[in-house]
Amino acid sequence: MVDVMGPDLISDLPQSIIESILVQLPIRDAVRTSILSSKWRYKWASITQLVFDDKCVPPFSNDREVVERSVVKFITRALFLHQGPIHKFQISNSMLQSCPEIDQWILFLSRNDIKVLVMELGEGEFFRIPSSLFNCRKLTRLELSRCELDPPHSFKGFVCLRSLNLHQVLISPDAVESLISRCPLLESLSLSYFDNLALTISAPNLKYLYLEGEFKDICLEDTPLLVEISIAMYMTDDIAEHFEQSSNCNFLKFLGGVPNLEKLVGLIYFTKYLSIGIDSVHLPIMYHNLETIELYQVNFEDTKEILVILRMITSSPNLKELHISGSSNIPIAADAPDLDFWEKGCLSDSALNKLKTVKLSEMGGWPHEIEFIKYLLCRSPVLETLSIIPCVFDMGNNLKMLIELVKCRRASSRGEVIFIHE
Repeated sequence: MVDVMGPDLISDLPQSIIESILVQLPIRDAVRTSILSSKWRYKWASITQLVFDDKCVPPFSNDREVVERSVVKFITRALFLHQGPIHKFQISNSMLQSCPEIDQWILFLSRNDIKVLVMELGEGEFFRIPSSLFNCRKLTRLELSRCELDPPHSFKGFVCLRSLNLHQVLISPDAVESLISRCPLLESLSLSYFDNLALTISAPNLKYLYLEGEFKDICLEDTPLLVEISIAMYMTDDIAEHFEQSSNCNFLKFLGGVPNLEKLVGLIYFTKYLSIGIDSVHLPIMYHNLETIELYQVNFEDTKEILVILRMITSSPNLKELHISGSSNIPIAADAPDLDFWEKGCLSDSALNKLKTVKLSEMGGWPHEIEFIKYLLCRSPVLETLSIIPCVFDMGNNLKMLIELVKCRRASSRGEVIFIHE
């Protein structure tokens, strides 16, 4: 008889190739390959990457607790049957909440050469990270969400860690600073949804920094290799009062030691934060690698915030892209602006020789906004497009702005000014 099935070539492939195939499958499908034949029964059990998402157990019931118990059982069994090292373990499952089995899983992983650990559980009670996590000496990436983290006093650090992401993590300010400083190879740091935190970051190899939360203060103490920063600062009354009483120059404290910066994204209240103390301090630093600046919710009625932008762009000789969003809560009946600000000697006459793209959104046509646009147009010789998105559809105000800009001298002969109504 002719063997219509043909030889089983896949089963005879090297284990490394079979594993590369299995890790591309959802964990549920990888486990199901055990029913293919006796040769495949335990092949999935030696894969080094285990990812448990919402599809690892199908939603066979409307009872959340029933589904959750099934997920816990599936993960526990997968670990119990696993053979060899586990380099990546990820839980991104919205049905799973805090449960006692987490301690057992992390203890098991700490003994199996874990390198990447991601824990993203569903909404509910925060789970407490067991102390066994701090025995995972080979970790290169750690992502934790909605949990409590308390490093023991004996913890010496994650000497191999390159990426740290903490989202809604309950941890003391001293502990988070200590954790960061004890990761000597750290290159990427993301902290989000922290409350009322004063933070000093010391990380000599850090390249990417993402911050979001209620920050009373931020000091980049030893971060000379930073190339990208994205930050959103939420404001409470206490933090606002703290800002007003501060006598420090936040610009120097935050951006004074990052000469290799390539991209800066400042979201809500960040420009306000940088403006504290900026008018009384000379900024000696130049950002020769900075090509993209994005600053949002800038209050153009506050000349200190305008000064932040001007200091940034004139200290960035290779700036190519500039995105600025105005603050839409500027009152219509604003006080008479200090337009002498634009004639004072404190403003640099530096040309923006590389600036090609400017996007200005939430523009209300206020006097300082118009002066800022004029400033850009007359100092940007290679400008290609300057797009303006008004905050309100006000034909009268928009027409006034257009008339002012038409009269403005332009350094670029091919630069276009484009109005966009969204």
